[in-house]
Amino acid sequence: MEYKQRIIITGGAGFIGSNLLLYLVPKYSDTLFINIDCLTYAGNLSNLKAIESADNYVFERINICDYTALEDCFNRHQPTGLIHLAAESHVDRSITGPTAFIETNIIGTFNLLELSRRIMEKRRADVPFRFHHVSTDEVFGSLGETGYFTEETPYNPNSPYSASKASSDHLVRSYHKTYGLDVVTTNCSNNYGPYQFPEKLIPLMIRNARNGIALPVYGDGRHVRDWLYVEDHCRAIDLVFHDGRAGETYNIGGHNEVENIELVRLICKSMDELLGEGTRSELITYVNDRPGHDRRYAIDATKIKHELGWTPSVTFEEGILRTIKWYLENEEWLENCISGQYQEYYEEMYDKR
Repeated sequence: MEYKQRIIITGGAGFIGSNLLLYLVPKYSDTLFINIDCLTYAGNLSNLKAIESADNYVFERINICDYTALEDCFNRHQPTGLIHLAAESHVDRSITGPTAFIETNIIGTFNLLELSRRIMEKRRADVPFRFHHVSTDEVFGSLGETGYFTEETPYNPNSPYSASKASSDHLVRSYHKTYGLDVVTTNCSNNYGPYQFPEKLIPLMIRNARNGIALPVYGDGRHVRDWLYVEDHCRAIDLVFHDGRAGETYNIGGHNEVENIELVRLICKSMDELLGEGTRSELITYVNDRPGHDRRYAIDATKIKHELGWTPSVTFEEGILRTIKWYLENEEWLENCISGQYQEYYEEMYDKR
């Protein structure tokens, strides 16, 4: 079949990537989607069973730090666009082992940009190539009690993770300014929803609460995050990739600012109502704070609303309930994520604090 577009999705077996492919593949039958993922601990092909046999979907097991393998993939598929989600993304892991974050988030992004530039330079002007870089609000640093991150907020990353993502953001913009590569960048707030690896706050709390395990909360628990349901994020990525202006950045936020401790209490309350069996808030345990822990994130998503008509459609209360129910109904998926390596990580992050 001759496809209208051939789009590479990097990191498509991870949390956001899986949800994005499950959204895009059925929607665009005239587009071939090439999922590039090296299947690290957080990559899971079982997330994609619903589309694994789709005619317009293929999987390539490639590490984006492997330029030669990437080049071969680009040559075979001749992509017309790329949505870059592949990244080491957990702040705690970046503190204990930053090397992987520098390699994947900076060198890996550079490799993708170089190959995209070469594709663009070989093509006719009427055959465009778009590079969509998916980033994070953490590049902006920490807010005080008021104010919001906008697209003009100066960068001020405070962890190896956010510094590596800030570096990749700058690389992407430089390829637009220097080489004329058609790029768009999105900076999103904290995602939550199905298929998220249980090192992240919400699935971690759901799993621990379900199993009667302590619920570790950093510091005083008053750190504030803006939460974005992953399906809303996927809709926004779709819009920006297809309709965003070249060279522009769009902030994507859920308009749901919540203190971590209040989030954990809400999860406990919801699970008490769903399952009974006690009062799970009694499991809350305060642990030593994370080094360099940003106090508050909040995104102003006015630009994407005015230019592309996007607003979040899922309220936080609705999204949390959907998420809890998904994890309770998919306990086998959740437990299959927990390996010996994860147990060692968990002990280092929480039990020793």
